[in-house]
Amino acid sequence: MVTEVWDEAQWLPRRDAHHARVDGWLAGHLERRGRGLRHPVEDFLFEYYTFRPSQLRRWHPGNGVTLTGEAADELLSWPHYVRRGPGVGVDAATLVAARRDNLVRIRDLLVQTAGRPGFYGCFGLHEWAMVYGASPTERRHPDWPLRMDSDRVSEVVQERGVRCGHFDASRIFTPQARPLNVLQPTRASQRELEQPGCLHANMDLYQHAYKLSPLVGSDLVADAFALARDIRAMDMRASPYDLSALGLAPVPIETPGGRAEYAQQQRSFTARSAPIRAALIVAVDRLLESVSTG
Repeated sequence: MVTEVWDEAQWLPRRDAHHARVDGWLAGHLERRGRGLRHPVEDFLFEYYTFRPSQLRRWHPGNGVTLTGEAADELLSWPHYVRRGPGVGVDAATLVAARRDNLVRIRDLLVQTAGRPGFYGCFGLHEWAMVYGASPTERRHPDWPLRMDSDRVSEVVQERGVRCGHFDASRIFTPQARPLNVLQPTRASQRELEQPGCLHANMDLYQHAYKLSPLVGSDLVADAFALARDIRAMDMRASPYDLSALGLAPVPIETPGGRAEYAQQQRSFTARSAPIRAALIVAVDRLLESVSTG
């Protein structure tokens, strides 16, 4: 159901601001891709997630908005846009009907996660469990050295233990590390285990947001991307890799001071993730309600 009509003076500046914001993230990635280079932080979100750079750059107003003016006609060549009275808007009814099960699943996961207290005692050992027992060529980032020898990595994992409740992180553990994880998450247990202190659960807000696109506005997707980008930097700073050449100072979670810093950063990301998670929940609720009553 259309609730707002934006003329070109209202929506073109928003589109251009989105392009400028995203272009700042894409420039280095596209340049490296053209040269066959990889950055373990800056390129991760384009490799791990399925949203292409061109999709992130494309601006969508979201459901409930009609865009007017000649420039709006371009959107009719995009998927899921239709003529709406004086302008162009998202065909929400068709999209929600096709994606209803996924919308409900995303909402359920977001609500379950938001309703739990954050856990701040994992200290990023998931990245260590991806290195534990692996040879240099088996590591996920073989081009980058470790901050310590592999024996010390193993000692830290064995001393601290692993308590990772995020399924997609834990499935990348080395075979030797998987039995060491206290929680042993599965896809089926995802709703019961994810909590708002988990860096990966908060990075995944980007995935949930882009899976709702174009039903949600691109500003929300970009906000989730910005959060995930910062979290990824923290994730790798707390890993056993030495990324100082990239200007990423380590967070040495093998020390009490490093663990304290990691937990503090987790709390900060929990606070940043809360309004994004809440906005996604509201967006899905409105979509399901508007289509059911429309």
